Amino acid sequence: MYIGQMTKDILKWPRPFSPPVVILEKRVVAEYGMPSTHAMGATAISFTFLISTMDRYEYPFALGLTMAVVFSTLVCLSRLYTGMHTVLDVVGGVLITALFIALTYPAWTLIDHLDSASPLFPVCLIIVLFFLCYNYPMSEYYSPTRADTTTILAVGAGVTTGCWINHFFQLVSKPPTPLPIIQNIPLLTVDALTLGLVKFTVGIVVTLFVRQLVQNLSLQVLYSWFRVVIRNKEARRRLEIEVPYKFVTYTSVAICATTFVPMLHRFLGLL
Repeated sequence: MYIGQMTKDILKWPRPFSPPVVILEKRVVAEYGMPSTHAMGATAISFTFLISTMDRYEYPFALGLTMAVVFSTLVCLSRLYTGMHTVLDVVGGVLITALFIALTYPAWTLIDHLDSASPLFPVCLIIVLFFLCYNYPMSEYYSPTRADTTTILAVGAGVTTGCWINHFFQLVSKPPTPLPIIQNIPLLTVDALTLGLVKFTVGIVVTLFVRQLVQNLSLQVLYSWFRVVIRNKEARRRLEIEVPYKFVTYTSVAICATTFVPMLHRFLGLL
Protein backbone atom coordinates (compact mmCIF):
# COMPACT_ATOMS: atom_id res chain seq x y z
CA MET A 1 0.00 0.00 0.00
CA TYR A 2 2.86 2.39 0.75
CA ILE A 3 4.41 1.65 -2.65
CA GLY A 4 1.08 2.22 -4.39
CA GLN A 5 0.20 5.42 -2.54
CA MET A 6 3.69 6.85 -2.99
CA THR A 7 3.69 5.98 -6.70
CA LYS A 8 0.44 7.93 -7.10
CA ASP A 9 1.99 11.11 -5.72
CA ILE A 10 5.16 10.67 -7.77
CA LEU A 11 3.52 9.93 -11.13
CA LYS A 12 0.61 12.37 -10.53
CA TRP A 13 -1.63 10.79 -13.16
CA PRO A 14 -5.17 12.22 -12.80
CA ARG A 15 -8.24 10.16 -12.10
CA PRO A 16 -10.71 9.61 -14.95
CA PHE A 17 -12.30 12.82 -16.11
CA SER A 18 -16.00 13.45 -15.59
CA PRO A 19 -17.81 13.29 -18.00
CA PRO A 20 -17.93 10.59 -19.39
CA VAL A 21 -17.14 9.06 -15.97
CA VAL A 22 -19.39 9.74 -12.99
CA ILE A 23 -17.19 9.81 -9.87
CA LEU A 24 -19.07 8.26 -6.95
CA GLU A 25 -16.45 8.63 -4.18
CA LYS A 26 -15.97 12.33 -3.49
CA ARG A 27 -13.66 11.91 -0.49
CA VAL A 28 -10.66 10.67 -2.47
CA VAL A 29 -11.24 12.66 -5.64
CA ALA A 30 -8.23 14.84 -4.73
CA GLU A 31 -5.90 11.84 -4.94
CA TYR A 32 -4.11 10.76 -8.09
CA GLY A 33 -5.07 7.60 -9.93
CA MET A 34 -2.12 5.46 -11.00
CA PRO A 35 -1.93 2.73 -9.67
CA SER A 36 -5.17 1.58 -8.10
CA THR A 37 -4.33 0.74 -4.49
CA HIS A 38 -7.70 -1.01 -4.12
CA ALA A 39 -6.65 -3.36 -6.91
CA MET A 40 -3.26 -3.80 -5.23
CA GLY A 41 -4.80 -4.52 -1.84
CA ALA A 42 -7.39 -6.97 -3.15
CA THR A 43 -4.79 -8.86 -5.21
CA ALA A 44 -2.31 -8.97 -2.33
CA ILE A 45 -4.85 -10.13 0.25
CA SER A 46 -6.45 -12.85 -1.86
CA PHE A 47 -3.32 -14.35 -3.41
CA THR A 48 -1.01 -14.15 -0.39
CA PHE A 49 -3.77 -15.83 1.60
CA LEU A 50 -3.98 -18.57 -1.04
CA ILE A 51 -0.20 -19.06 -1.24
CA SER A 52 0.31 -19.12 2.52
CA THR A 53 -2.48 -21.62 3.24
CA MET A 54 -2.32 -24.09 0.37
CA ASP A 55 0.51 -26.09 2.03
CA ARG A 56 -0.98 -25.86 5.53
CA TYR A 57 -4.61 -26.81 5.03
CA GLU A 58 -6.27 -29.39 2.84
CA TYR A 59 -8.74 -27.83 0.41
CA PRO A 60 -9.19 -27.95 -3.38
CA PHE A 61 -6.56 -25.65 -4.89
CA ALA A 62 -8.81 -24.90 -7.85
CA LEU A 63 -11.49 -23.63 -5.46
CA GLY A 64 -9.01 -21.41 -3.61
CA LEU A 65 -7.62 -20.03 -6.86
CA THR A 66 -11.11 -19.34 -8.18
CA MET A 67 -12.07 -17.45 -5.03
CA ALA A 68 -8.86 -15.38 -5.15
CA VAL A 69 -9.42 -14.48 -8.80
CA VAL A 70 -13.12 -13.67 -8.27
CA PHE A 71 -12.47 -11.50 -5.20
CA SER A 72 -9.67 -9.48 -6.76
CA THR A 73 -11.57 -9.15 -10.05
CA LEU A 74 -14.71 -7.84 -8.35
CA VAL A 75 -12.72 -5.21 -6.46
CA CYS A 76 -10.93 -4.16 -9.65
CA LEU A 77 -14.22 -3.87 -11.55
CA SER A 78 -15.73 -1.85 -8.70
CA ARG A 79 -13.01 0.78 -9.14
CA LEU A 80 -14.05 1.17 -12.78
CA TYR A 81 -17.74 1.24 -11.90
CA THR A 82 -17.29 3.98 -9.27
CA GLY A 83 -15.35 6.07 -11.78
CA MET A 84 -12.24 6.22 -9.62
CA HIS A 85 -9.76 4.50 -11.95
CA THR A 86 -9.04 3.72 -15.57
CA VAL A 87 -8.39 0.20 -16.83
CA LEU A 88 -4.67 1.08 -16.99
CA ASP A 89 -4.70 2.11 -13.30
CA VAL A 90 -6.22 -1.22 -12.32
CA VAL A 91 -3.92 -3.33 -14.51
CA GLY A 92 -0.91 -1.40 -13.21
CA GLY A 93 -1.93 -2.08 -9.61
CA VAL A 94 -2.35 -5.81 -10.24
CA LEU A 95 1.02 -6.10 -12.04
CA ILE A 96 2.89 -4.18 -9.33
CA THR A 97 1.41 -6.46 -6.67
CA ALA A 98 2.24 -9.62 -8.64
CA LEU A 99 5.85 -8.46 -8.94
CA PHE A 100 5.97 -7.57 -5.23
CA ILE A 101 4.61 -10.99 -4.20
CA ALA A 102 7.14 -12.77 -6.43
CA LEU A 103 10.06 -10.76 -5.01
CA THR A 104 9.09 -11.07 -1.35
CA TYR A 105 7.83 -14.68 -1.29
CA PRO A 106 11.27 -16.20 -0.48
CA ALA A 107 11.49 -14.00 2.64
CA TRP A 108 8.04 -14.75 4.12
CA THR A 109 9.27 -17.52 6.44
CA LEU A 110 12.25 -15.42 7.55
CA ILE A 111 9.94 -12.51 8.41
CA ASP A 112 7.71 -14.85 10.44
CA HIS A 113 10.72 -16.12 12.38
CA LEU A 114 11.95 -12.58 13.05
CA ASP A 115 8.52 -11.58 14.28
CA SER A 116 8.37 -14.41 16.82
CA ALA A 117 12.06 -14.60 17.81
CA SER A 118 13.76 -11.21 17.76
CA PRO A 119 12.95 -8.81 20.66
CA LEU A 120 14.11 -5.85 18.53
CA PHE A 121 11.95 -6.62 15.51
CA PRO A 122 8.79 -4.68 16.55
CA VAL A 123 10.86 -1.68 17.68
CA CYS A 124 12.76 -1.54 14.40
CA LEU A 125 9.54 -2.04 12.43
CA ILE A 126 7.72 0.81 14.20
CA ILE A 127 10.67 3.17 13.72
CA VAL A 128 11.03 2.34 10.02
CA LEU A 129 7.31 2.62 9.25
CA PHE A 130 6.97 5.90 11.16
CA PHE A 131 9.99 7.26 9.26
CA LEU A 132 8.36 6.28 5.95
CA CYS A 133 5.11 8.01 6.91
CA TYR A 134 6.86 11.17 8.10
CA ASN A 135 8.89 11.36 4.90
CA TYR A 136 5.96 10.69 2.58
CA PRO A 137 6.19 12.68 -0.70
CA MET A 138 4.75 16.17 -0.30
CA SER A 139 1.85 17.29 -2.51
CA GLU A 140 1.01 20.75 -3.83
CA TYR A 141 -2.34 20.60 -2.03
CA TYR A 142 -3.81 18.56 0.77
CA SER A 143 -5.24 15.15 -0.01
CA PRO A 144 -6.12 12.22 2.27
CA THR A 145 -3.36 10.07 0.72
CA ARG A 146 -0.76 10.67 3.43
CA ALA A 147 -3.29 10.19 6.23
CA ASP A 148 -4.61 6.94 4.72
CA THR A 149 -1.07 5.66 4.17
CA THR A 150 -0.15 6.44 7.77
CA THR A 151 -3.25 4.62 9.00
CA ILE A 152 -2.45 1.54 6.91
CA LEU A 153 1.19 1.36 7.99
CA ALA A 154 0.27 1.98 11.62
CA VAL A 155 -2.19 -0.92 11.56
CA GLY A 156 0.51 -3.11 10.02
CA ALA A 157 2.96 -2.08 12.74
CA GLY A 158 0.38 -2.70 15.45
CA VAL A 159 -0.69 -6.12 14.19
CA THR A 160 2.93 -7.24 13.85
CA THR A 161 3.76 -5.93 17.32
CA GLY A 162 0.67 -7.58 18.76
CA CYS A 163 1.63 -10.93 17.21
CA TRP A 164 5.14 -10.50 18.62
CA ILE A 165 3.72 -9.83 22.09
CA ASN A 166 1.54 -12.96 21.84
CA HIS A 167 4.52 -15.12 20.87
CA PHE A 168 7.11 -13.54 23.18
CA PHE A 169 4.92 -13.73 26.30
CA GLN A 170 3.38 -17.05 25.21
CA LEU A 171 -0.16 -15.69 25.19
CA VAL A 172 -1.14 -18.04 22.37
CA SER A 173 -0.56 -21.74 21.88
CA LYS A 174 1.89 -22.91 19.26
CA PRO A 175 0.37 -24.32 16.05
CA PRO A 176 0.22 -28.11 15.90
CA THR A 177 2.58 -30.09 13.69
CA PRO A 178 3.04 -31.68 11.24
CA LEU A 179 1.47 -29.82 8.36
CA PRO A 180 -0.94 -29.86 6.59
CA ILE A 181 -3.57 -29.42 9.27
CA ILE A 182 -6.94 -30.99 8.57
CA GLN A 183 -9.64 -28.69 9.87
CA ASN A 184 -13.33 -29.45 9.96
CA ILE A 185 -15.64 -26.46 9.58
CA PRO A 186 -17.89 -26.36 12.69
CA LEU A 187 -21.64 -26.30 12.28
CA LEU A 188 -23.32 -22.89 12.48
CA THR A 189 -25.57 -23.47 15.47
CA VAL A 190 -27.53 -20.86 17.44
CA ASP A 191 -25.03 -21.11 20.30
CA ALA A 192 -22.05 -20.66 17.98
CA LEU A 193 -23.70 -17.67 16.29
CA THR A 194 -24.55 -16.07 19.63
CA LEU A 195 -21.01 -16.59 20.91
CA GLY A 196 -19.57 -15.08 17.75
CA LEU A 197 -21.80 -12.01 18.00
CA VAL A 198 -20.91 -11.49 21.68
CA LYS A 199 -17.18 -11.77 20.97
CA PHE A 200 -17.52 -9.41 18.02
CA THR A 201 -19.44 -6.85 20.10
CA VAL A 202 -16.92 -6.97 22.95
CA GLY A 203 -14.03 -6.58 20.53
CA ILE A 204 -15.59 -3.67 18.64
CA VAL A 205 -16.53 -1.79 21.83
CA VAL A 206 -13.05 -2.16 23.33
CA THR A 207 -11.32 -1.27 20.07
CA LEU A 208 -13.44 1.85 19.52
CA PHE A 209 -12.83 2.93 23.11
CA VAL A 210 -9.07 2.57 22.69
CA ARG A 211 -9.18 4.43 19.38
CA GLN A 212 -11.07 7.38 20.85
CA LEU A 213 -8.97 7.50 24.00
CA VAL A 214 -5.58 7.35 22.27
CA GLN A 215 -6.64 9.75 19.52
CA ASN A 216 -7.82 12.37 22.02
CA LEU A 217 -4.74 12.01 24.21
CA SER A 218 -2.29 12.15 21.30
CA LEU A 219 -3.99 15.20 19.79
CA GLN A 220 -4.02 16.97 23.16
CA VAL A 221 -0.29 16.33 23.60
CA LEU A 222 0.56 17.44 20.04
CA TYR A 223 -1.64 20.55 20.20
CA SER A 224 0.03 21.52 23.46
CA TRP A 225 3.53 20.76 22.17
CA PHE A 226 3.11 22.82 18.99
CA ARG A 227 0.89 25.43 20.69
CA VAL A 228 -2.02 24.98 18.32
CA VAL A 229 -5.65 25.90 18.96
CA ILE A 230 -7.62 22.80 19.89
CA ARG A 231 -10.11 21.50 17.29
CA ASN A 232 -8.37 23.41 14.54
CA LYS A 233 -9.10 21.34 11.43
CA GLU A 234 -6.28 22.86 9.40
CA ALA A 235 -3.76 22.28 12.19
CA ARG A 236 -4.80 18.63 12.30
CA ARG A 237 -3.62 18.29 8.71
CA ARG A 238 -0.11 19.56 9.46
CA LEU A 239 2.60 16.95 8.93
CA GLU A 240 3.97 17.15 12.48
CA ILE A 241 0.48 16.56 13.93
CA GLU A 242 -1.33 14.35 11.43
CA VAL A 243 1.31 11.64 11.08
CA PRO A 244 2.14 11.15 14.81
CA TYR A 245 -1.45 11.14 16.05
CA LYS A 246 -2.68 8.75 13.36
CA PHE A 247 0.33 6.46 13.72
CA VAL A 248 0.05 6.25 17.51
CA THR A 249 -3.74 5.85 17.40
CA TYR A 250 -3.94 3.03 14.88
CA THR A 251 -0.86 1.21 16.15
CA SER A 252 -2.56 1.14 19.56
CA VAL A 253 -5.85 -0.02 18.01
CA ALA A 254 -4.14 -2.89 16.18
CA ILE A 255 -2.19 -4.00 19.27
CA CYS A 256 -5.42 -3.93 21.27
CA ALA A 257 -7.27 -5.99 18.65
CA THR A 258 -4.58 -8.67 18.38
CA THR A 259 -3.51 -8.88 22.03
CA PHE A 260 -5.86 -7.35 24.60
CA VAL A 261 -9.19 -8.34 23.01
CA PRO A 262 -8.34 -12.10 22.82
CA MET A 263 -7.13 -11.93 26.46
CA LEU A 264 -10.42 -10.30 27.43
CA HIS A 265 -12.34 -13.01 25.59
CA ARG A 266 -10.50 -15.69 27.56
CA PHE A 267 -11.03 -13.79 30.84
CA LEU A 268 -14.79 -13.57 30.15
CA GLY A 269 -14.94 -17.23 29.15
CA LEU A 270 -15.90 -16.44 25.54
CA LEU A 271 -14.14 -19.44 24.03
